[in-house]
Amino acid sequence: MNYSTVTEFMILGLTRKPELQKILFIIFLFIYLVAFLGNMLIIIAIIYNTTLHTPMYLLLLALAFVDIICTTSIIPKMLGNMVMSDKTISYDGCMSQLFFFTWSLGAEMVLFTTMAYDRYVAICFPLRYSTIMNPYMCVALLSIVMSIAVTNSWVHTGLILRLTFCGPNTIDHFFCEIPPLLALSCSPVRINEVMVYVADITLAVGDFTLTCISYGFIIAAILRIRSTEGKKKAFSTCSSHLIVVSLYYSPVIYTYIRPASTYTFERDKIVAALYTLVTPTLNPIVYSFRNKDMQAGIKKVFAFLKH
Repeated sequence: MNYSTVTEFMILGLTRKPELQKILFIIFLFIYLVAFLGNMLIIIAIIYNTTLHTPMYLLLLALAFVDIICTTSIIPKMLGNMVMSDKTISYDGCMSQLFFFTWSLGAEMVLFTTMAYDRYVAICFPLRYSTIMNPYMCVALLSIVMSIAVTNSWVHTGLILRLTFCGPNTIDHFFCEIPPLLALSCSPVRINEVMVYVADITLAVGDFTLTCISYGFIIAAILRIRSTEGKKKAFSTCSSHLIVVSLYYSPVIYTYIRPASTYTFERDKIVAALYTLVTPTLNPIVYSFRNKDMQAGIKKVFAFLKH
């Protein structure tokens, strides 16, 4: 049972300077619209086009859905706080935001690994691809992704709910994340820190390692391609994927692998913006819009809307 005396939190946001608020509001409204509309377009294009009903695009659809949940759980409230004098969030609202963000964080990391495995099978075992990545395998992989994400989120949110918050109630961040909440707790947070560390090692470091191993095999297979044009195309795809994956994992590992006493929120807010705002916006561009099949699928959606 939770004995917290705090019923709401005040979120300071990215900056306390009024002159920067309007500029940041425009920037993050643009980022949110690009992320939301881009990912929605991917979902609609994949659902609408039967030619895109393959394992690769099913995983892309799942990634787009996760990115929408991630950005929508954070940015609308952040934008509201920028234009309103009341910058508070209720205790229940804060816990809900924490749950959905933590869920999307876990889901995205495992999805990156699953997508890397899918590309590994496609490039290294092209003749057996349809046999290995059959519909049952796709459902099983997505079930594992969602199970891990929900379990991870329930564990961390449940541990936060056990903490006592008796004041101060000011979150020096732009949303309800685990590190700033642990810093506000009046009760011991050792168990929380241990579980965050365990999750960071298993999910962030573990998934990043598996993703890199998959791409290592992929690059080895690409080097055996005789066509120079084929090598360039494959390397271009792999390098762009690895850049986005690195942009996501590096700040996540940095943020969650340290004890609460070492957090420096001014710097950490900028780091957090990379995996909460930048990556969900880049994902549609890197994983989908540069793909010819996806481009054809999007054109079909627009053609349908015109009629």
